[in-house]
Amino acid sequence: MLSTCHFNFEAVDSSWLPCLKEALSKIDSNYLEKLCQTDHWLPGSEKIFNAFSLPVKQVNYVLFGESPYPRAKSANGFAFWDAAVKDIWSTTGLSKEVNRATSLRNIIKMLLVAEGLLQPDQTSQQHIAQLDKHLLVQTNQEFFNNFLRQGFLLLNATPVLQPNQVKKDALIWQPFIKHVLNYLLQKNPDITLILFGQIANTIDSLLDLSQVKKLYAEHPYNISFINNTKVIGFFRPLHLLLRGG
Repeated sequence: MLSTCHFNFEAVDSSWLPCLKEALSKIDSNYLEKLCQTDHWLPGSEKIFNAFSLPVKQVNYVLFGESPYPRAKSANGFAFWDAAVKDIWSTTGLSKEVNRATSLRNIIKMLLVAEGLLQPDQTSQQHIAQLDKHLLVQTNQEFFNNFLRQGFLLLNATPVLQPNQVKKDALIWQPFIKHVLNYLLQKNPDITLILFGQIANTIDSLLDLSQVKKLYAEHPYNISFINNTKVIGFFRPLHLLLRGG
């Protein structure tokens, strides 16, 4: 039975609406009711489904993170998109806002390496400050617009973040994620799944994904992510840091 809990669907593209409502019916309605009776979770009922603004037919990749950012100003319903970050660069390298967002910082550093602008062992602020950035995206909005333009559905393995229960929430939301992936793969079996982090990696157990293209990697909050050769090789042709990339 579908919970009477009211999530905001205004940002959701119409191609997703039947899928999301059916997917929600797979979750324990009591859990959803309790969720909606408190505001102690992120990104909140207004933003939880923002990632589904990308039409189904435009999805080429599903990039899974683990859970929303643990800050209200940052969590916006898109995996890895820190809404508190405006400018990417500063005179000293990356902006202070980017440096505070560890996952975002390491993703940008990895892409600078992939673009051939930095050497893998030279990704410090000093090295970034020396780069000519006039051909690069300047704001976080521009950066993530590139992801959307290239068909990245930016999902978290658990769409909600509550205090001290990330793994518990991830298990509860698994039927939802399973339904969404089934729906998407029926529409486009050629999508690529990009799974960052241990919780995201558990998605493999939900479906028979043996024929689906996948990229596994550690979560970007690990510094090793910056120099992961598989990740660099995958993202190199996409030029996500270039304006209009």
